[in-house]
Amino acid sequence: MKSKLILVALAALMFASCERVAPNYAGVLMENYGKAGKEDFSIQSGRVNVMAPGTELFQVPLFDQRGEFSSPVTLKAADNTEFSARPTYSYKVIKDRAIDIVFDNKHIDKAETENGKDGFMQSLEDNILEPRIFDLIKEESRKHKTDSLMADGGSLLFEKKLEEIVESEFKKRGLQLLSFSAQLEFSEKVRDKIDSRNEVNTNISVLDQQIQEQKKRNELEALKTEQALIKSRGLTREILYQQFIDKWDGKTPIYGAIPDLIKVQK
Repeated sequence: MKSKLILVALAALMFASCERVAPNYAGVLMENYGKAGKEDFSIQSGRVNVMAPGTELFQVPLFDQRGEFSSPVTLKAADNTEFSARPTYSYKVIKDRAIDIVFDNKHIDKAETENGKDGFMQSLEDNILEPRIFDLIKEESRKHKTDSLMADGGSLLFEKKLEEIVESEFKKRGLQLLSFSAQLEFSEKVRDKIDSRNEVNTNISVLDQQIQEQKKRNELEALKTEQALIKSRGLTREILYQQFIDKWDGKTPIYGAIPDLIKVQK
C-alpha cells in the first residue's frame, strides 16, 4: 500500500513538473542550462517535462506581435533641429528560427505583463528590439534636414527608408517585420519656421518665373525689330519697281513721276 502511494506521489510530481506547449506556439526546451550551446536546445510539442535542473521551456508565439514605444523619443535632424517620434511596429517569429531567438535572448528576464503578451516576447521588445530601433532611427534622422522631412511626402520617404533598415535588423534576429511607422512630430515653433521658409521660397519661385517670362518677351520683341530691319534693308530699287508693276494693271493713268524702268519697258 505504501509503495502504491509513493508511485502515485511520483506520478503526481512528474505531472506537476510538466508544461504544455500552447497552440500556435513553438516550444523551445533548454536543458543543462544551455552549457553546450544550441545542442542543449530543441523544439518540443505537447507536454514537456521540466523537472530536471537547468531545464526550462520557452514558449515562442508564432502569431503576429505588435509593439509600441511607451513614450516618444527625441531625435535631431541634420540641421540640429529637434523632433520626436513614437514608433509602432508589428512582426512575427520566423518558425525555423525559434531556437535562435531563444538561444540569443535567454538571458533577459521575463517581464510581468498585463496585456496578455508572453513575458519572453515583452522582454525581447523592451530590452532588445526597441533600444535597437531607437539607435537606428537616431542614426537615420541625422541624414535628413528638417525641411526635407516636413516637405510633401518627406516623412513618408524617411519612414520607408527606416522600415527597410528595421526589417533587415529584425530578419537577422529571426523575426519578420510586418509593419512599421515612426510617427514623427515637430513642435509648433519648428512648423511655423518651415511654413515661413516655404512661403518665401514660393514667392521667389513666382518672381523667377515672371523674370524668365519677361526675358522671353524682350527676346521676342528684339527678334521682331531685327526682322523689320532686315526687311527694310532688303527693299532695293528693283524690288520697289517690281511691287509697283505687280499692283499696276497697265491701264490706269499714272499721275506724277513714272519710274525709269517702266518707261524703258514701255
